[in-house]
Amino acid sequence: MKYALVIFETDESRRRIQADRDAYRAEYENWIGKLAAAGKLVGGDALDTEHDLPATVRKSADGASSVTDGPAHAGEETLGGWFVLEVADRAEAVELAKSLPTPETIEIRPLLESA
Repeated sequence: MKYALVIFETDESRRRIQADRDAYRAEYENWIGKLAAAGKLVGGDALDTEHDLPATVRKSADGASSVTDGPAHAGEETLGGWFVLEVADRAEAVELAKSLPTPETIEIRPLLESA
C-alpha cells in the first residue's frame, strides 16, 4: 500500500532549522536515507517555505476565483513537503513517521490507487 507522509513545519522545527541548518538537514537526510535503503521511499518533495509566500486560489460555487497571498490554512503549522512510501499497512506508515527525528507534524494519508 502507498501512503503519503505530509510534513508540516512547526515553530519548534523552524527554530531548529534557524539554529543549525546543517545539523537539522543531516538528521532529516539520514532519516530519508534509511527509508530509501529499506526500499520504502517511493518519492517526495520539499517545499520552499522560507523565500516566497504561497498563493491560495479559492473557487466559489458560482465559479468565481479569488486569489490571496499566504497559505490556505493559517496557523503555527505550515506545509513543508511530502513523501510517498510503499508499506505493508497503515501501522507501518505510522511507525516510520514516528521515527522522524525532527519535530515536524506528519499527517499520514493513504493514496488512491487505480484498480
